[in-house]
Amino acid sequence: MKKLTTILSLLFVLVLASSCKNDKSLQSYLVDTSGKEDFYTGDLPVSSLLTVNSDVSDDVKETMKSIKKINVAFLPKTADNSVAYETEKGKLKKIFTNNETYKNLMSMKAKGMNVKVYYSGDTNSIDEVIAFGYGKEAGVGVARLLGENMNPSKIIDMLNSVNVDGDSTSLKQFSKMFNK
Repeated sequence: MKKLTTILSLLFVLVLASSCKNDKSLQSYLVDTSGKEDFYTGDLPVSSLLTVNSDVSDDVKETMKSIKKINVAFLPKTADNSVAYETEKGKLKKIFTNNETYKNLMSMKAKGMNVKVYYSGDTNSIDEVIAFGYGKEAGVGVARLLGENMNPSKIIDMLNSVNVDGDSTSLKQFSKMFNK
């Protein structure tokens, strides 16, 4: 009986240990980089940055309501942080590689930057859009747009109908985060 209890206990510990994932999620990455030296991070509600033209459709206004906030984490590249740049780039690549949650939407290279855009959710009902980019001159970063049941075609229509409010106090406060 004692032997059976020992074997069952060992089996339980093995099952428990194998079920624990050591994979890092995007959310934990964003939390870990918050307050980290040399990183620019922030969360901002979309409503504080965008103003809708009064002549836009109700669909565009409804689409804006489906977007909750944007999370940003960015490490600018300097001569002193080459190792940190490579480390952070590797961490982010690992998060998106072989990940069932994030589906690749597009990849592009422009002005020395590699950018990949991912989404989670269904193609007709997106929950988040993630842009991951890196370049040897600019640095490495990720931006995540969170929402509920966002429709990709309606988001494109909204972006064509929305102005960034350059006089917004919240935009000025947010931009101060990026000026050291």
